[in-house]
Amino acid sequence: MTSRQRWTRRLLWTAMGLALVMALAWALRPAPVPVSVAPVSVGPFIDSITEEGRTRLRDTWNVSVPIAGYLQRVLLEVGDEVERGQVLFRLEPNPAPALDPRSRQQAEDALRAAQARLEAARANLETARAERRFAEAEYARYRQLHQRDLVSTTELEQRQSQRDRQRALERAAASSVEAASFEVESARAVLAVASGQRGDIEHPELEVRAPIDGVVLGRYRCCEGSVAAGDPILELGRLDDLEIQVDLLSMDAVRLRPGMAVRITGWGGEPLAGSVRRIEPAGFTRISALGVDEQRVPVIVDFDAAVDPAALGLGSGFRVDVEFLVWQAEEILQLPTGALFREAGQWTVFVVENERAISRRVEVGRRSGLVTQVVGSLEQGERVVLHPGERVADGVRVRPDS
Repeated sequence: MTSRQRWTRRLLWTAMGLALVMALAWALRPAPVPVSVAPVSVGPFIDSITEEGRTRLRDTWNVSVPIAGYLQRVLLEVGDEVERGQVLFRLEPNPAPALDPRSRQQAEDALRAAQARLEAARANLETARAERRFAEAEYARYRQLHQRDLVSTTELEQRQSQRDRQRALERAAASSVEAASFEVESARAVLAVASGQRGDIEHPELEVRAPIDGVVLGRYRCCEGSVAAGDPILELGRLDDLEIQVDLLSMDAVRLRPGMAVRITGWGGEPLAGSVRRIEPAGFTRISALGVDEQRVPVIVDFDAAVDPAALGLGSGFRVDVEFLVWQAEEILQLPTGALFREAGQWTVFVVENERAISRRVEVGRRSGLVTQVVGSLEQGERVVLHPGERVADGVRVRPDS
């Protein structure tokens, strides 16, 4: 074998070894990391806060019992419409307690005694009337005699005085009859309630009327029975006075201003328009479902003037979702919030370039749920890695899923 052949053979083995090493290195190199990507886009951007709320009535009227008494059955039910001045319920005096046999016998004796006094007073009245008629006749006769000078003036004046005295006695007798009649009625009333029933006597009724035109929101008492002064019976309200209360986190509430527009959803129909009317100055602590103390601030929202919540079927205590439109604009550069992560205290993303993940610092603006505004550093159409894991690093080869 010549030296040339030996040289050729050595080169061939060397080339084969290099090819084997290169093949082995190719086979053992790291595989590309599969990643999810999304493009950086330009479009409308809305910075909003969404929270659950409850409808309520701005004003309600609790109709209560003005005085103690016996309540008649309340016929109105929840949801019934009422008009201003309409009778809501009626009150009677409380029935007297039943009398024991001894007291009943005394009441019967008192009634018979009152009836006897009434008969005596009537007899005295008849006597007084007869005496008055006789005195008047005597006075008329003596006046005729006096005109003919047959009796003196003194005798005529005596007859006149006697007539006036008999008239006064008749009036006194009539007053005695009236007083005796009242005693009889009083004694009869005591006997009428001897069994504890309300019925044999006339009971004056107190009618409580509606203060507004509205609907019955609640009925605290329906059945008849004794009630005390101040006991609530009905709750009234106007459904056209509906508003929404949203308890926002205090860090979100400070971003709102009165008059800010809102969108009302989650009530069972198309989105409705509204606006912030008031942000209350005092907050409260509420424990979340995870057991964390949260500082919440009540925010009151009004429906738009063109919206009639009552006509849409909404009532007090209904659940709604309220989206507060803090800021909105068109043609805003944005990317998915899931692509952002913190590195060395700065917001960073992985941009896919030539099938490799390239780390890039970004400056972010407003956030709105799943998207975030980008201020420079990126361009429209660039692809960023969503939710990068531990295997994704600067310069690592990646395999996008789209």
